Amino acid sequence: MPTASASKFYAVARAGLARIRAEGRYRVFTPLLKDASRFPVFTTEDGRDITVWSSNDYLAMGCHPAVIAAAVEAARMHGAGAGGTRNIAGTSHLHTALEAELASLHAKPAALLFTSGYVANEASLTAILRALPGWHVFSDRKNHASMIAGLKGIGGVTVHVWAHNDLADLERLMAAAPADAPKLVAFESVYSMDADIAPLAAICDLAERFDAMTYLDEVHAVGMYGSTGGGVSERCGVQDRIDLIEGTLSKGFGCHGGYVAGDADTIDFLRSTAAGFIFTTALPPASMAAALTSVRLVRGDAARRAALFERAGTLKQKLDAAGLPRLPSDSHIVPLHIGDAAAARETSRLLFERHGLYATPINFPTVPKGAERLRLTATPRHTDAMMDALVSALREVLPATLSRREAA
Repeated sequence: MPTASASKFYAVARAGLARIRAEGRYRVFTPLLKDASRFPVFTTEDGRDITVWSSNDYLAMGCHPAVIAAAVEAARMHGAGAGGTRNIAGTSHLHTALEAELASLHAKPAALLFTSGYVANEASLTAILRALPGWHVFSDRKNHASMIAGLKGIGGVTVHVWAHNDLADLERLMAAAPADAPKLVAFESVYSMDADIAPLAAICDLAERFDAMTYLDEVHAVGMYGSTGGGVSERCGVQDRIDLIEGTLSKGFGCHGGYVAGDADTIDFLRSTAAGFIFTTALPPASMAAALTSVRLVRGDAARRAALFERAGTLKQKLDAAGLPRLPSDSHIVPLHIGDAAAARETSRLLFERHGLYATPINFPTVPKGAERLRLTATPRHTDAMMDALVSALREVLPATLSRREAA
């Protein structure tokens, strides 16, 4: 029999799940089998072909033959796992080579690997804010949950949330903070749900004016923006003005893991103090070898970046020409407005069941209530024919689901 405490929690959990279901926010995972040779076409358990429109493998590097070969060879040579933390099991030459490559990518003296981008953000920000008393942190309202987690629950830290990409609001908040207090501005480059891009140079101007440290999340930009894939900061020429740049290996590079790049002493400090690094088993050899190969390939592959943006632009044009409710996008991400959780879920279901298309519904708390959407991503492997099929399916499905939303 469960204890009284456990019973109370079970009741809360059941009530919470019932509420989530009633609001149309219950998450159902879709079993799909990925075939690297056919990406973005996946198959269901019963062998049905499904074209995926929700992958964050933006450049299709997770399917690159050289990346796959590097992973296979590393697993054969070094085994399946790292065997422990880097302190316990030792640091592989793959760790140091990949960190050197990432530091070079961002024109920084050093970089540090983490097991994911989420962990990189939470662990790094927590370690920084615990190191110095009296921080005033300025966080963009639409920052990722991992950044918010890194800012919360630390005594003595004052967090100011500034209106999304609103420089006037950021300036107002920074001007009101104590002049002698340590300050940090935390922001992203590409915001993955709204598909917009932060004004990096202007943010750096304010940070320098108010003597603030800068922390930039480039997760949805690395590999894709800039002349070598260094992100929006490379494209804007402000890499040297950003104190810490955080990125991922799981999106533009198609592999797994996260990292931060910055000043050598700062990176060494994080290596020695960030709990999310110290107490977590290191990335496995196959992941590191694959990522190292991918980063090196992507840095020299401007044509692949150009293909991504051409495909995204073509998808936007086709959606607009069909009169579909596409939200504004300054980036490679293409959001389609639905405006209701149940309608978003139903749209996704009908696309999948009737048309063999997989587009994940994005609901609260990822986006505000009333801003529910489908988030579409076109990789270099998405063809015009695939886009035409998506547009045709949306024109059939959306009127029914949106009318249900209005009726509700």
